[in-house]
Amino acid sequence: MSSERTPRRGLMLIVSSPSGAGKTSLCRRLMSDHSDLVLSTSVTTRQARPGEENGREYHFITRDQFDLLIQDDDLLEWAEVHGNCYGSPRQPVERALAAGQDVLFDIDWQGARDIAAKAPDEAVRVFILPPSIAELRRRLVARAQDKPEVIERRVQNAKGEIERWREYDYVVVNDDFDRSYAELAHIYHAERSHRGRNEWLAPYIQHLLDEDV
Repeated sequence: MSSERTPRRGLMLIVSSPSGAGKTSLCRRLMSDHSDLVLSTSVTTRQARPGEENGREYHFITRDQFDLLIQDDDLLEWAEVHGNCYGSPRQPVERALAAGQDVLFDIDWQGARDIAAKAPDEAVRVFILPPSIAELRRRLVARAQDKPEVIERRVQNAKGEIERWREYDYVVVNDDFDRSYAELAHIYHAERSHRGRNEWLAPYIQHLLDEDV
């Protein structure tokens, strides 16, 4: 008779990168391959890009609505990036973690820092690097979602974001998408199996030790 495996508390997988390094594409594939991983859909004051839908990539809201969320302490983290505000709603994340679900965050370094400070035992941070700044610029131009001046601002800000790499638990260089995705998936799988996240392990192991041989 085996020991019962009780549900574990979920973890927060936080993925960050400079704009254009590929974190969103990597996160989408991870979500597609893991049905038990839920996405924390951020709120933002920026305008939707072509192809984006409200409630899918982001919840697009006004600055007044965003300020009200801050006032009511309804955001787990928030920051102003490239002139726009972004934040992670608190209640959906807390419900998911308590139910044993893992939550994926596609956010910048400021949000990652704030969440890790509040929940160091639950947060796992992964930073995605581009192979070069030139390739980063090429990807931003190729996706055709921003005006030229916005692209240049993102490129100029990239080095400051990259300097934050030491704050992360893992770093992945996205020079080949499939290989980078495999690395990200391995990180996620390993963290799910971490002994500190699985409270059922101690009684299960004790049951093994108590068995007659």
